[in-house]
Amino acid sequence: MPPLIERWPVVSSIGRMLNRGALRQRAYSIVEGDHNLTWKPEVEEIKRRVNLAKEMGGEANVARQHAAGKLTVRERIDRLLDPGSFHEIGALAGKATYENGKLASFTPSNFVTGTGLIEGRRVVIGGDDFTVRGGAADARIGDKAGFGERLALELRLPVVRLVDGTGGGGSVKTLETMQRTYVPANPSWDVAVALLSEVPVVGACLGSVAGLGAARVVTSHFSLMVKGTSQLFVAGPPVVERGVGESVTKEQLGGSHIQSHGSGAVDNEVSSEEEAFDQIRRFLSYLPSSVWQAPPRQVPNDDSTRREKELLSIIPRDRKRGYDVRRLIGLVVDKGSFFEMGRYYGRPLVAGLARLDGFPVGVIASDPMHGGGGLDASASDKMIRLIDTCDTFHLPVVNFVDQPGFLIGSAAERAGTIRVGCRALAAVYQATVPWVSIILRRVFGVAGAGHGNAQGLNLRYAWPSGDWGSLPIEGGVQAAYRREIEASPDPAARRQEIEDTLNELRSPFRTAEAFGVEEIIDPRDTRPILCDWAPMAYEVVRTQLGPKRRGCRP
Repeated sequence: MPPLIERWPVVSSIGRMLNRGALRQRAYSIVEGDHNLTWKPEVEEIKRRVNLAKEMGGEANVARQHAAGKLTVRERIDRLLDPGSFHEIGALAGKATYENGKLASFTPSNFVTGTGLIEGRRVVIGGDDFTVRGGAADARIGDKAGFGERLALELRLPVVRLVDGTGGGGSVKTLETMQRTYVPANPSWDVAVALLSEVPVVGACLGSVAGLGAARVVTSHFSLMVKGTSQLFVAGPPVVERGVGESVTKEQLGGSHIQSHGSGAVDNEVSSEEEAFDQIRRFLSYLPSSVWQAPPRQVPNDDSTRREKELLSIIPRDRKRGYDVRRLIGLVVDKGSFFEMGRYYGRPLVAGLARLDGFPVGVIASDPMHGGGGLDASASDKMIRLIDTCDTFHLPVVNFVDQPGFLIGSAAERAGTIRVGCRALAAVYQATVPWVSIILRRVFGVAGAGHGNAQGLNLRYAWPSGDWGSLPIEGGVQAAYRREIEASPDPAARRQEIEDTLNELRSPFRTAEAFGVEEIIDPRDTRPILCDWAPMAYEVVRTQLGPKRRGCRP
């Protein structure tokens, strides 16, 4: 039988090529880039177009963005994410013109999206490019924002929105190009709503943001604005002036002070974009990437057995005096770990995230320096938002209680305090995460009764300064003993006599004798007790992972 190389002409030909080194030379030519045999020209074209996209709206528009005190969208992404971690999606999307079949000009889509890392964890990030058509949606080219958010939903990744445009239909000039109008529909809004119940969502207002852009900011678990360079409104000043005859500047209409201090439309106001990025990173550090994971514990940086002497005297013996509740929180949680949200809105309530021996927890506390700490409508709204976020992402909650009850008076009634307040109580009762209440001082009325779920475990520890009941004695005596006091020859003396008698009964020790409160503790033991509770709480958390039956609302 003849050798194989002689039997098969093809094999024989290959053999001869190998002998002559022709195949080796051919392979070398392919590697070097024979344009007739490789896709190297197209690969080079990809690189060229990506570089064109990185030029955004051109040097002049980029210079205007910087002159306005704002970073470009690509600078924002680079500064927020871990260095070198951004993987862009859709960089080639844009409006192109051709001459003789070759690209003559290219204007990129004004929305940049992709994935990257924040502190080593992957997120989806999307931002408006204000240098191209002011970030308006009619220059966006396809639903890149919707694609990114669906990616986050499917891959269970947090979403960060860097909003610097209208985000809706853009300008009415669109009618000239479309030659028709349309029935509005919020693109991918089903995904935006679903995200709230499954992954952390952050909305950063980084410019003048109106309409759907504003909606994208606030439809989140945490939102912020930059003082002086960002404004947020349903419609901008020209539309407002035309529609309702009100002449206002952008800052007067929706500046960061208005939206973070007055309306509560956004959570936090920051002084710079760099501070905004710091707060975004910090907020996400407390949360899991999705509801299918437990919140991440950090290596503890504090002594779990630390007992602070200052706690023994931080609550004044004079019940009419207030105190610094933020200082109190800081003495109990891991040092430097308290991250407050919505500080200037709903001021009778302090809300935020913190750590106990490295474990993330939600924190709510009454602030006696504002309205005595009584829940008003805005404080109740802030309470709902914090509790719903914690419950969605399985963060145990610590409630520092000094609650005199719902705010009273005609202004409180006009604000619908009782309705919003009862929504807050419903949030407490709907929450299934581990919950502990530290009773600092007052627990009165319906609002006080909502310090925890009384029909659940209702784990609570009272300080010796605890003071509770249906009504405070000072105000309740006048209502309960009114006829007796008015019939007395000396009404003031009789009222004081009744108050003195009842004050002997208000001692928290009498309540403890009847097991009406489970434990009265040395305030200095609060941190060790909570740090002991935290790992037990997380054992429960790990059995509850996944989405809740009810969705989270913005």
